[in-house]
Amino acid sequence: MRRVDWLRPSGFALAALCAMLSGCGTTKWSDSPRTATEQLLVSDAIDRAISQIDFSALANKDVYLDTRFIIAALDQNYVTSTLRQHMLASGCIIKDKPEEATYVVEVRSGSLGTNRQDLLFGVPATNLPTAGLLPIGSAAIPEIALVKRTNQQGVCKIAVFAYDRMSGRPVWQSGNRKVASRAKDIWVLGTGPFQRGTIYEGTAFAGEQLQVPLVGDKEPPVNSSVSSVGQQKVFPFSQPAEPNRIEHAGYVTPIPGGSPTQPAPAGDSASTSAPKAAYTPPLPPPAALPPAAPLPGPQGNLTQQPILPPTSNPAAATAGAIQTFNWAKDLYRPKQEPAP
Repeated sequence: MRRVDWLRPSGFALAALCAMLSGCGTTKWSDSPRTATEQLLVSDAIDRAISQIDFSALANKDVYLDTRFIIAALDQNYVTSTLRQHMLASGCIIKDKPEEATYVVEVRSGSLGTNRQDLLFGVPATNLPTAGLLPIGSAAIPEIALVKRTNQQGVCKIAVFAYDRMSGRPVWQSGNRKVASRAKDIWVLGTGPFQRGTIYEGTAFAGEQLQVPLVGDKEPPVNSSVSSVGQQKVFPFSQPAEPNRIEHAGYVTPIPGGSPTQPAPAGDSASTSAPKAAYTPPLPPPAALPPAAPLPGPQGNLTQQPILPPTSNPAAATAGAIQTFNWAKDLYRPKQEPAP
């Protein structure tokens, strides 16, 4: 019986097959300094707090947003941009320079940060002491959690007020607006996390959307009179009355209790002089002046010149001069004749 050798795999073929089937792959992971959950909590609290402010009292007014008192706050750029967006949506006309505005809106922040609370029903992780009959080394009991909950909050407390730039008199204030966003993670018998909160849409399981029948988050009531910065909105602009002139948006709401400014009398001396503004922007740091160049000629040369060279010895020179003087005096002194 003839053997069929081509059916038997050779060693080279087996090595090539193993090389094709084997493989190794790696994935590079990196984490940002601040987690996305923290940033969502803080930004969501900022959006909801600013959306509660009613800027209709300053509608159709030239205003300047003063943010110098929140430059050290967390996410101050996001606060500034959100405030500008909400003020524009409320009808305010924002000016980039204070001297071009009628009113100055000042903003302050009392809190921008996160809180965290942990709750555990079960046995927490414990390290056993090493003494007596216990073996040498650290012995630890792992965490045995029946139910575990982690609740993280992002808190924003903000307030704004407006005053007249020229006179410095108060015009309007919003009061304090304090909002807390939340993110809650729950583990049941080691299964989880089940995620709920204001930054999630419904309930999520390990980051994936989970639809639970008859269970849902209760949404807070929305005030229809105040626009939210997190909602889409189209602003109707009127047609320009003239080709080179743009009319403002139609958000005409007078300041409560206010009256139009009365013009000054014609003979009033105060109308001729420019009034002093109550808002004073911070002064820029003084610039260092370059040193002035010395004037040409003997008057401008004030550099102190040395009288003696640096290698001279004043004491030795003085002693040599005295010795030379005494030698000359003895040489030219007339000799006295001895007495008889």
